[in-house]
Amino acid sequence: METRQKQWLEIIGAYQLVLSFLFMGTFFSLLLLFLLFTPLWSLSVLYFVWFFLDWNTPNQGGRRFEFMRNWSIWKQLRDYYPVKLVKTAELPPDRKYVLAAHPHGIMSMGVLCNFGSEANDFSKHFPGIRAVMAGLHTLFYFPVYRDYVMSFGACSVNQRSLDFVLSQPPSGQAVVIMVGGAQEALYAVPGEHHLVLRNRKGFVRLALRHGASLVPVYSFGENDIFHLKVFAPNTWQYLCQMTFKKLTGYSPCIFWGRGLFSADSWGLLPFARPITTVVGRPIPVPQSLRPSEEEVDHYHTLYMQALEKLFEEHKESCGVPASTHLTFM
Repeated sequence: METRQKQWLEIIGAYQLVLSFLFMGTFFSLLLLFLLFTPLWSLSVLYFVWFFLDWNTPNQGGRRFEFMRNWSIWKQLRDYYPVKLVKTAELPPDRKYVLAAHPHGIMSMGVLCNFGSEANDFSKHFPGIRAVMAGLHTLFYFPVYRDYVMSFGACSVNQRSLDFVLSQPPSGQAVVIMVGGAQEALYAVPGEHHLVLRNRKGFVRLALRHGASLVPVYSFGENDIFHLKVFAPNTWQYLCQMTFKKLTGYSPCIFWGRGLFSADSWGLLPFARPITTVVGRPIPVPQSLRPSEEEVDHYHTLYMQALEKLFEEHKESCGVPASTHLTFM
């Protein structure tokens, strides 16, 4: 009986995050608009006043609440897959860090669980480090959802926001950036490891401006929790995807998991596949307020080499075949 109850708690933990990710922003946007035409119109007005007064908070490090990060449901989410956090080196709290995380996957479940919550005791593994997740700026345009996302320690992924976080005293400030972004979600095919990285150098410039160490982070199994429909290049479906991405910043994709009550049916519940997030060794980066392209290219190359080494060292212990290699795009 207890085992069955535990299984359902884990399913609820995993399912609530998927539903929040997909529908929470739209739901509350429509709800607040609907309430404007009801006797409860004052609730919407009060929230929208708050919304505009609080507009810049996502660009100023967000607004985290530790009780949300320690919410027990994240432990159920962790146990569903399960999600693990592997520490390979110390991150001394007297420095600043740019944690570059890969792959994006469909929903970045490993990053959300390990850095957006204390489900795997991030603060105990890395004492003195305050990690702030950087999310797509359009997420913070949705009422209520923006507050929910910020409560886990998220901010907007733009230069102003990231510069603000890394310029805050004392040291120990860290930003977690999904370098491949939404575009990488289009390559989240189970068993494959394709990264959008070759021309993504903004995170290196950020590290150079602040003298922040670069830290490679890889979540093995991230691409295995959903199936993905991949459209061939130059088809009308693919062109629609690219057009929508340019207009909104999102990469729309068709994905599916298992059914809520049956593993043999299709649904939105992710498959229970192990996710292991490995945090690599920091790469020291000097401070350069106006880094040259040569400096950027040099540290970008060092980073790619370090990430590839991290992948090769840990892939077999994380269930990836020895013949598998990273592909950079």
